[in-house]
Amino acid sequence: MATLTAPDHHSPIEDAEALRKACQGWGTDEKAIISIMGHRNASQRKLIRQAYEETYHEDLLKRLESELSGDFEKAVYRWILDPADRDAVIANAALRKQIPDYCIIVEISCTRTPEELLAVRRAYQYRYKHSLEEDVACHSTGDIRKILVALVSAFRYDGNEINARLANSEAEILHNALKDKAFDHEEVIRILSTRSKQQLLATFNSYKDTHGTSITKNLVADQPNEFLSTLRTAFRCIKDPTKYFEKVVRNAINRIGTDEDALTRVIVTRAEKDLKKIKELYHERNSVYFDHAVSKDTSGDYKAFLCTLLGKEYK
Repeated sequence: MATLTAPDHHSPIEDAEALRKACQGWGTDEKAIISIMGHRNASQRKLIRQAYEETYHEDLLKRLESELSGDFEKAVYRWILDPADRDAVIANAALRKQIPDYCIIVEISCTRTPEELLAVRRAYQYRYKHSLEEDVACHSTGDIRKILVALVSAFRYDGNEINARLANSEAEILHNALKDKAFDHEEVIRILSTRSKQQLLATFNSYKDTHGTSITKNLVADQPNEFLSTLRTAFRCIKDPTKYFEKVVRNAINRIGTDEDALTRVIVTRAEKDLKKIKELYHERNSVYFDHAVSKDTSGDYKAFLCTLLGKEYK
């Protein structure tokens, strides 16, 4: 359910030439850049980068970095990156914030497939010369470190087979831990970080059937709790990624001052996957079309680029 519209056939060399022309002379032709890169999928973008470098002996990304600016530059830069490399960049930026954004690490760990997460870890190591696990451990402490390292290190079984008896027993383990507010219990971390997503969904369903409430409803504490927030994000990402991402963009738009980082992250990482479903849920929950909300809260070339990825053309 992607929103990206890309041609079945394109010429990487012609695209590279058009991008070169857009970056030459007085002023940059942003519309030309959007019209090309906003309509190319990951494999096509990779071929364009290769053609550009072979033809002009410079990195297209570096050229665009020097030509563009602000939120538009960041969105284009992250869009052009290979998906795994993009996630590596996003994860590194999240960890290096003055207050690390652990929820982004959880988001990447729990919404990517096992093979995608493995590719992210490889890309991270290649780009930063140390592992994602190492940096996560370096920028976290205590129980948060335990769950984050476990999640980013996971390589889950990705099939559909489930064990109903195991789901029932582990639902009770989770219930007892949550009832006692032992959110950091090692069994909670073990279950969440090692079981397949289908097995976890069976466990969550068993929990709700037995106890009459969603497991996330019981993830509450008397005081603000960073570990609990991280844990809740993991449960939500695994249970219903579409609902999770809809809430991220809703919070990004509805706050005082748009959270462009969050808005950009969701659109560029989901445009080739499930952004259409996220758009539909956003409209269902807010009675506003997501495209219109984005258009209202952004401006200029940044708005035009995001709306292009959303499947709309804004002049």
